[in-house]
Amino acid sequence: MSEQQTQQARRVVIVGAGMAGVQTAVALREQGFTGPVTLIGAEPHQPYDRPPLSKAVLLGKSEGSAFDVDFEALGIGLRLGCEVTGVRPQEHELDTEAGPVPYDVLVVASGAEPVHLPGGASVPGVHLLRTLDDAARLRPVLARQHDIVVVGAGWIGAEFATAAREAGCAVTVVEAADRPLAGALPAEVAAAMTDWYAEYGIELLTGSRVEEIEPGTVILSDGRRLTAGAVVVGIGARPATRWLTGSGIALGPDGAITADEYLRTSLPDVYAVGDCASFPSARYGQRLLVHHWDNALQGPRTVAANVIAEDLGEPAQIYDPVPYFWSEQFGRFVQYVGHHAVADTLVWRGDPAGVSWSVLWLRDGALVALLAVGRPRDLAQGRKLVMTGTRLDPTAAADPSVPLKAASL
Repeated sequence: MSEQQTQQARRVVIVGAGMAGVQTAVALREQGFTGPVTLIGAEPHQPYDRPPLSKAVLLGKSEGSAFDVDFEALGIGLRLGCEVTGVRPQEHELDTEAGPVPYDVLVVASGAEPVHLPGGASVPGVHLLRTLDDAARLRPVLARQHDIVVVGAGWIGAEFATAAREAGCAVTVVEAADRPLAGALPAEVAAAMTDWYAEYGIELLTGSRVEEIEPGTVILSDGRRLTAGAVVVGIGARPATRWLTGSGIALGPDGAITADEYLRTSLPDVYAVGDCASFPSARYGQRLLVHHWDNALQGPRTVAANVIAEDLGEPAQIYDPVPYFWSEQFGRFVQYVGHHAVADTLVWRGDPAGVSWSVLWLRDGALVALLAVGRPRDLAQGRKLVMTGTRLDPTAAADPSVPLKAASL
């Protein structure tokens, strides 16, 4: 059988029409795959990008964020508004609301789903911010300049609080931990970002738990009552993998598909990519679950390459990226690259009370992660140094006037 016949005989079905799913379909075509490709999305909207939802779409500066992809021209079939309910690997079929869908190669890119606040889902005025419809429901709330209570001081909570304040709302952020970004950054680094809330006119209540939500009121565990024209919950997300129960696809304790270094799952002919999947990183010696845009952009290229390599009998590519993400909050541009959990040394670069500074994490002298606040050049240079495992002179690296690359040993 010729290469073209082999590829035409293999039907690739991708579950999830977010960044990871769309980029997998596009990458297959860009890399020369000629077989049928079908993209299934649970939402009825044209596939769209999520980051603008907490910024431009929410503030009415943009009506939407649809991907600029001509699916028809690329020969990518779209099945939108179609929820996938299960996988039957023996039959190589998906179960959907519209009936079974056969596949030869399945790519799971179902993303993540927001964690709900217990008891909050049924209360009027309680919102999540994950989908285009969520943003559409929240936009008029901000326009009416309600008192807003945000539950959760993570990345999404900070971004939404910023947008709500820019819309003229009074904003209170409630965080159960003793600091913002408690699950993402070490205490000493997160502490440097705590004052940003007050500077932006936002009240931050740390060490505060929500006991109950009533229409118009949030009741905290210490008895305080907060007026809330709307409540926005941003307490995290979990891999959207409940529909895989009983499929035989192995999941970790965090609910993520435990993909291998090639982004293959425990079942033959099934790959996983994006927010729904963890992968082993030889670079960091740990399994990583990365819920960020760049991972959903980079991983699909590896999946596409490995689907094609399998057809051609060629070696598969290993996926071992340097994680990267950014956040726009409180008038600041925050960027992060790497994985600091493996570090043994922290180096401050600049004054964290200032408008621009960076934090470096080293392991055995080599740069493994970097957080840059208003210092994009540090990020650009640091990203290359992390990728190459370059060792730094800590004294030179701590001097913000010295280009980061000049601190390399």
